[in-house]
Amino acid sequence: MIIVQLSDLHVGSQFQPEVFETVVKEVNELNPDVIVITGDLTNQGLMKEYEKCKSLLTKFNTKKIIFISGNHDYRNTGYLLFKKFFPFETINELDNDIVLVTVGTARPDRNNGEVGYRQNLWLERTMKKYKDKVKIVAMHHHLIPIPDTGSDEITVVDAGDVLRTVLDTRVDLVLCGHKHRPWAWNFGKLTVVNAGTATSERVRGFFENTYNILTISNKKMQVDLKIVGGKRLPIDEIVNNYSQFVDE
Repeated sequence: MIIVQLSDLHVGSQFQPEVFETVVKEVNELNPDVIVITGDLTNQGLMKEYEKCKSLLTKFNTKKIIFISGNHDYRNTGYLLFKKFFPFETINELDNDIVLVTVGTARPDRNNGEVGYRQNLWLERTMKKYKDKVKIVAMHHHLIPIPDTGSDEITVVDAGDVLRTVLDTRVDLVLCGHKHRPWAWNFGKLTVVNAGTATSERVRGFFENTYNILTISNKKMQVDLKIVGGKRLPIDEIVNNYSQFVDE
């Protein structure tokens, strides 16, 4: 199975249409089974941005797109529009071996993220049901601070509780966006992967537009970073060879 993670499109003033067209071409060539978009589809949560984004996403050829809201999507009462334009399911059984669960971290007119006690309890109960599957949790805000992104006051405010839940329930992968900086933290069985921005002009640390490609076969998973219009490499390479990519 191939899953493409796009994040932080920011359709609006930050959006780069020519970069998006390259993303569409590359992703369609992959013929992914699923695309998951981890938030900030729009830049200001405005009706015209939602309408444009909805139209643009029809260019992707895939069986399923999973949508997650970001803090930018919730601005200007955009939270009232998100479910209308991008209806979604929180539990996605992708095949007999893989389940992807989405967690909402955005709150109206707040930049930081929060899972909340009830949603965290629901996540724990849900993930305990899937003992023999590859378990993926996807959210917008990052659980763990990321290098090269400056002062960090807008992570998930209850990240400790969420990390305990995903570790205790033996989640395999957490997908995050928000910081526009690709990165991966490895905790043994659990890997926390951050996506860069696919189409926004506001890149951080890794100064390219990027997205992630997940390949899952026989319950084994490979996560690759794809530079838009450029090379594809294991995301671990930018962690293990940090100084090389910073100096480039």
